[in-house]
Amino acid sequence: MEIPAINLKAIVLVHWLLTVWGCMAWLPQSFALGNFSVLAVGVWAIAQRDSVDAVLMFLMGMTVTILTDIIHFGIFYTPNDFTADRVRDVFRFSAGMAILNLLLKPVSCFFVYQMYRERGGDYNVNFGFPSVSRNREAYQSIDQQEESSAAATPFNQAQDGKPGARAY
Repeated sequence: MEIPAINLKAIVLVHWLLTVWGCMAWLPQSFALGNFSVLAVGVWAIAQRDSVDAVLMFLMGMTVTILTDIIHFGIFYTPNDFTADRVRDVFRFSAGMAILNLLLKPVSCFFVYQMYRERGGDYNVNFGFPSVSRNREAYQSIDQQEESSAAATPFNQAQDGKPGARAY
């Protein structure tokens, strides 16, 4: 199954729009600052088409904002504070857009990771511990040397017995 190609511009635009709508009524400035900072890194990834670092930074920022968005929603979600109908409707719209933004972030992370792989990135988790590999299939044993034409004529002699040309 082929993974559809999603444009990085579309991902940044959708998350920017949902973040703007999510910040209309109830979320603090830290939510806006964190999400807009990550979207600025996304603009950097759009501008630098060959940069693996820009896409990796955008991917890491998106994954961190998933956690921070959950924390913001848990702390600041208070639906009973609004008594007027208009204010309650704005709150419900803003909360819905912020939650939709959060639900779309893992899908966006998946597509950004695919773009990271397309740009040549290969993220291997390395915690700095040295590891010893026991795979020795790629090595040739010294007990089983192959007979080659160079080994049959050790002193670079031609076939007719005359010395061959020297290689310096």
